Amino acid sequence: MVSTNYAPEQAGIGPYATQVAEHWAVDRGAEVHVLAGIPHYPSWRPDPSYRGRWRATDERSGVLVHRRRHTVPRRQTAVRRALYEASILTHGLVAPPRMGRPDAVLAQMPSLAGGVLAARLARRHAAPFVPVVQDLMGAAAAQSGIAGGGRVAGAAAALEGRVLRAASLVGIIHETFRERVHALGVPAHKVRLVPNWSHVAPAGDSREETRERLGWTGRTVLLHAGNMGLKQGLEVLVEAARVRPDLHVVLMGDGSRRAHLTALAAGLPNVQFLPPADSGDFTDVLAAADGLVVTQRASVLDMSVPSKLTSYFMAARPVIASVAPGGGTAEEVRRSDAGWVVRPEDPAALAAAGAELAEDPAVATALGARGFDYARAHLGREAGLGRISALLDEAISEHRATGHRADHRATAHRTAAGRLPWRARGAHPAPGGPPGGKGSRP
Repeated sequence: MVSTNYAPEQAGIGPYATQVAEHWAVDRGAEVHVLAGIPHYPSWRPDPSYRGRWRATDERSGVLVHRRRHTVPRRQTAVRRALYEASILTHGLVAPPRMGRPDAVLAQMPSLAGGVLAARLARRHAAPFVPVVQDLMGAAAAQSGIAGGGRVAGAAAALEGRVLRAASLVGIIHETFRERVHALGVPAHKVRLVPNWSHVAPAGDSREETRERLGWTGRTVLLHAGNMGLKQGLEVLVEAARVRPDLHVVLMGDGSRRAHLTALAAGLPNVQFLPPADSGDFTDVLAAADGLVVTQRASVLDMSVPSKLTSYFMAARPVIASVAPGGGTAEEVRRSDAGWVVRPEDPAALAAAGAELAEDPAVATALGARGFDYARAHLGREAGLGRISALLDEAISEHRATGHRADHRATAHRTAAGRLPWRARGAHPAPGGPPGGKGSRP
């Protein structure tokens, strides 16, 4: 697997990449290698425990994680993002992971560099290449509001399309990605839907005790958890607090815009900033809020579906989505029937939804319960891991079948010419791995 983000990162794509790799290693008995970056998300600061380490190989839960250092931009611009991607690509090319021939190479994208590295590794080892599209980078450059993004969107989309067209199969996490992936040149028959799952456990502690511990007793709390970046447009949440002083707005997490948001909220006693919660406490904090907020800039349409939604549903609290009505995020909230979709970048609309849930706690509880039921029915971890494994199994099976047909044709041709086939000469390993080696190495 190639995934810039990996454990110990607890937000974004990292937990999904980690659970997939550990599932293959522990449950399926495979030898699993992960080419990853230095932990840095969502704070966009390198993990201090990796200070001074240029390269590292760690074993985590049976998975060999090969880390390569890269730049980590504190401020997001198109140029800084390009340098970030270039450093990931360069170090990955110079020092690829040391391993035997893999049966398949999977890439967790949005990292374009990760996609290029994974495609190159697959081509080098004649293995199937399977990217899973978590975000669409070309669309992100155009829609997220990053400085200079519009100028590089075309180039990013062109590279993204080239990577995806090289794939054996392409996984997408939401149906809204299908049309754009097809527009990048990926045939419809190669695309598989592999939604993300709820990777957190249900809340365990008493909701009232957690509210008391956090100082939320007697308040109507709207909580946003996760990355504080440009595409989130979290200014709308700060302004909603300004519109309705009776709402207590909490931003929990980190990101490139945290300092800006802290300055914007100066003087507002009803805005609170919290660091990211520990994994053992995360769902309890979510469940202690009255409403869970997901925000996106109005320009964000079909580039991403926030991973926080699956955690929100598991917390059994209503969701307020301040997002474009036609995007995948709005579709998920409507499909779950677990909250409200309000106009993006509209503080008054967001504040009104918060006031509504405060006025009728019974409705809020019912909405939260529907979200929890939706997560249990459709977003279970076992089912999600099963979909990814089925995607990989299909790619490997098809690759082996195609390879066997090619081998048969080559054997017939070389035998007719009076030469031994390459397998008899031992020039290449078998498609399942080197002779005598381990036969299952994603």
